Amino acid sequence: MPLGIIGKKIGMTQVYGENGNVLPVTAVLVGPCQVLEIKTSEKNGYSAVKLGYLEKTKNVNKPENGYFEAISKAADKKITPKKMLKEFRTENISLNIGDVINADMFQEGESVDVVATSKGKGFQGVIKRYHFAGGPAAHGSKFHRKPGSIGAHTFPAKVWKGQKMPGHMGCETVQIKNLKIVKIDNENSLILVKGAIPGPAKGIVYLYKKEK
Repeated sequence: MPLGIIGKKIGMTQVYGENGNVLPVTAVLVGPCQVLEIKTSEKNGYSAVKLGYLEKTKNVNKPENGYFEAISKAADKKITPKKMLKEFRTENISLNIGDVINADMFQEGESVDVVATSKGKGFQGVIKRYHFAGGPAAHGSKFHRKPGSIGAHTFPAKVWKGQKMPGHMGCETVQIKNLKIVKIDNENSLILVKGAIPGPAKGIVYLYKKEK
């Protein structure tokens, strides 16, 4: 099986555990994902499975049409264009082009790694971006939310590379490891993952199986 699957974050809710405790969970709508390509070490230099997620019905250009027509010819079945494409590295490939995978590739109680893009927060100052303490809140203070001195002394007489400064915050690829799958709804292709995962609602997430 591939090492992962593409999904969409639905949002957070809570469920009761076996001991009656309330567990915060994130609902992820996974699959169905269709196998588009199978790459091998002999032909491509590495082994991987490329999956496609969500049908694309608008703004399909000629190169995309040609790509999916070639895949359809190789699979001997009609494969429609997909919005999201993602490769998953794996050595043990037991799939064929055109196969569909769903939430049943995971098991309840299994741990997964989740990769997603964090929420974009625009241009932010150092207090929100790096949790600086800031200055006094008194009326006479002229130092409230500024970063303070960013230089050193006569030496080195420059601002060090990587200095924490105001700037763009968010929209970064974030990986959260070892999140437990609390519940799987195969009928609706839903997976409930314990805890929070990066990104906004309806954001694309990738769930990776743990290598044994």
